[in-house]
Amino acid sequence: MRRAAIERLLPAAYQRAAGPGSVLGALLDVMEALHAPDEAVLADVDALFGPYRTPDGFVAYLTRWVAMDHVVAAPRADAPLPLPAGRLRDLVAHGALLARWRGTPYGMRTALELATGVTGFVLDEPPERPFHLVVRVPPAAADRLALVTRIVEAEKPAAVTVEVVTGDPPDPGPPPTPEPDDAEPAAGVATVRAVGRAHVPAPHDPPEEPS
Repeated sequence: MRRAAIERLLPAAYQRAAGPGSVLGALLDVMEALHAPDEAVLADVDALFGPYRTPDGFVAYLTRWVAMDHVVAAPRADAPLPLPAGRLRDLVAHGALLARWRGTPYGMRTALELATGVTGFVLDEPPERPFHLVVRVPPAAADRLALVTRIVEAEKPAAVTVEVVTGDPPDPGPPPTPEPDDAEPAAGVATVRAVGRAHVPAPHDPPEEPS
């Protein structure tokens, strides 16, 4: 608050005594100087909550606002961040998108790619193990398994078990040759077309949200 604005709040007798060179005038000058830093912050307060404008020290706090604080979880409060501040800003900026798709392959893969800056994560659902997910980590992110594991545990559905592995998926080999009896369906028997695993779109082209 400027000195003139503070002075107008005083009783008339004090205003008359706050002339140049007076003790009260000097006190008002000090009050203006004390208010200046806070007013500078308030004038640009929206910058504190913008993921790409906030100071580095405030980015980790903003992860709590978008339910991504599990990414920065650490055994000690003074431990360094497990990822660069730029990656953390990306996660905060996409917090609404990640919350919208939490519990889906698209949401998990997007969170992993934003946090690590690496693409190529593969999510497998073995047919012989229902409600189980295998997350295959590309070699470029193999040194960040602790971070990947925290994200996977937070983004997966609660009823699903999960394992995080590195390396490429095993080669399934050539497809089996159909038996002669399977070549043609019996007369009067309807055929059922096999349904494969749905394609997970890239982060820049998300699927339509189910109604």
